Amino acid sequence: MSNDTNDLQLASMRSRAVAFVIDDLLVTAIVLIIFWDNIMAVSSDMNAMMYFIQTDLVMPLLLLKLVYQAVFVWYYGATVGKIVAKIRVIDTDTWGQVSLFSAILRSIGRIFSEMFFYIGFLIGFFNDGKKTFHDLIGKTLVVNA
Repeated sequence: MSNDTNDLQLASMRSRAVAFVIDDLLVTAIVLIIFWDNIMAVSSDMNAMMYFIQTDLVMPLLLLKLVYQAVFVWYYGATVGKIVAKIRVIDTDTWGQVSLFSAILRSIGRIFSEMFFYIGFLIGFFNDGKKTFHDLIGKTLVVNA
């Protein structure tokens, strides 16, 4: 991974989508593993399942997504999905590693991007830097690794 700004190329929306799918599948698998016994206990009763999801699953899932995104972007410059897709996240001010604070802001922004019908992701199609809502919040840019 070169830090020469002349070598930077914006990541394609396709590679970002691939990274998104990989990351979501990974986080979903982790949640399923952690809560497998609870899910199986209520699996025969749809009302109990819906109650479990709304009361016991939402907050741990959001927390896991927040921590996963923030830690990986801060420490590695990319999540597992981004590493597989050969893209990375950089700071728009320094063109280098994202600070922990920016990574946390970006992670929070990403959760809001998802919560509101993925509109935060669609923003990336309508600006020169392909910046999503969470990129704007975290002052980040996604580039090829």
